[in-house]
Amino acid sequence: MSKWASDVDGEIVDAGCGPGHWTNFLTEQGHAARGVDLVPEFVTYATNTFPGVSYTLGSLASLAAGTGSLGGILAWYSLIHYEPETIRIPLQEFSRALKPGGTLFVGFFEGQTVEEFAHAVTPAYRWPVDVLGAELDATGFDVVESHVRKTAGQRPVAAIVARRRDAH
Repeated sequence: MSKWASDVDGEIVDAGCGPGHWTNFLTEQGHAARGVDLVPEFVTYATNTFPGVSYTLGSLASLAAGTGSLGGILAWYSLIHYEPETIRIPLQEFSRALKPGGTLFVGFFEGQTVEEFAHAVTPAYRWPVDVLGAELDATGFDVVESHVRKTAGQRPVAAIVARRRDAH
């Protein structure tokens, strides 16, 4: 994440920041970063735990950022609860909010097919890298790099870095 963030030019939004630790990490690295989450308890916890960092209640479908205003968006396991039919909603919002050339860093559970599985309090989805990459392409992104990690006894995980194209 540190390498990705070092290449970001401008503000970073941690979309679906959860308890706020990655937003805090980014600010500690000297980046202008703020966290957004839909869960009030997460925003309260993050604000209390990292008082010098900005956290707000909000939806990934509406980031409260001007069009083309952000340098980067971190979506670290925050898209996993979107159904395949609705995944483009936050991706289109990310594309709108990022400036041309801005980057998106997505962490997710990887699988051979798009499939639902039980996760914490609500279902989540596994995605093949190429299928999620196609969704990114359809919403104005070019995949820059992807990584898959498979560890015995753990769910396979993946990450994609994608750059917003100049024109949609």
